[in-house]
Amino acid sequence: MRYILSTLLLLSAINLFSQKKDTSTVIGVGDIMMGSNYPNGGVLPPHDGNELMSEVNAILSNADVTMGNLEGVLLDEGGTAKTCRDPKVCYVFRSPVKYVQNLTNAGFDIMSLANNHAGDFGELGRKSSMKTLEDAGLHHAGQTTNPYIIFEKDGIKYGFTAFAPNSGCLSLNEVDEAKKIVSHLDSLVDIVIVSFHGGAEGPQHQHVPRKNEIFYGENRGNVYEFSHALIDSGADIIFGHGPHVTRAIEVYKDRFIAYSLGNFCTYAGINVSGINGWSPIIKVYTTSKGNFLKAHITSTYQSFRSGVKLDPENQVLKRIKQLTQEDFPESKIEFKDSGWVLKSTK
Repeated sequence: MRYILSTLLLLSAINLFSQKKDTSTVIGVGDIMMGSNYPNGGVLPPHDGNELMSEVNAILSNADVTMGNLEGVLLDEGGTAKTCRDPKVCYVFRSPVKYVQNLTNAGFDIMSLANNHAGDFGELGRKSSMKTLEDAGLHHAGQTTNPYIIFEKDGIKYGFTAFAPNSGCLSLNEVDEAKKIVSHLDSLVDIVIVSFHGGAEGPQHQHVPRKNEIFYGENRGNVYEFSHALIDSGADIIFGHGPHVTRAIEVYKDRFIAYSLGNFCTYAGINVSGINGWSPIIKVYTTSKGNFLKAHITSTYQSFRSGVKLDPENQVLKRIKQLTQEDFPESKIEFKDSGWVLKSTK
């Protein structure tokens, strides 16, 4: 009898730990560039940047999965800096390898490497970024050499992929190929998370125009068409970035889209004055199959050469609400002053 009871207890314990969670929480934030040592030592934060996200580390860590977009490369020295057609708008970023500890301390799980700065220092920079993230236990995707990643947490299997209109990255503008990747992931996992780097840059481009955006002669994609096509193909959560300002959010076919998460932790070399420094931490709650339940927006801001700060005025929450009402009046969601985004009951 004692043997039977022990066996039943063991089986119950195994079943308890193997059960899939009913819900999932996924956090997305925007661009991260923790200071650059290029050129001539560049501009780096004090204490190796370990205070840059200290005010929000507890928030970032409080999710099943937390994702950000890594601007620039993780490389101590060397590499061939990219050249630009217009030096006046040329930005090149190289962050010390040890700064990866700031990402792990903040609770990040996955980083997008699909953006216009992932190749700032050529192949050496790309390889160093990927190896550094992997050695730190962080997942990454978006480079053509590593198009997607699959991992599991608490019984839920996740797939992550990322796109940008830049060389070395999965192409934002090859929508049919992007759909194939997402469809493939959807056949293998429970929740598909997509990141994209697209859209024109600056405060004059806060709205989602629902057409191709050409910026400095580059096709930055039709992010509206792209996002809808990928959800139609199986994506569950889409986090956009690239415009360096925050854009609207949308719930389409019961799936969540953030069209731009803005500048989240960009210490130097990127304009963070005014609206350029407002950025959300968006925590998306879904079922174990990716259906949208609700989201929460924590408002943050940056100022010149400082870390991420909580914003008691909730400026970015108010701006996202306004942009969403203007750009996606058909999206049936409502905003609460507390930061919650809920399905509309109206």
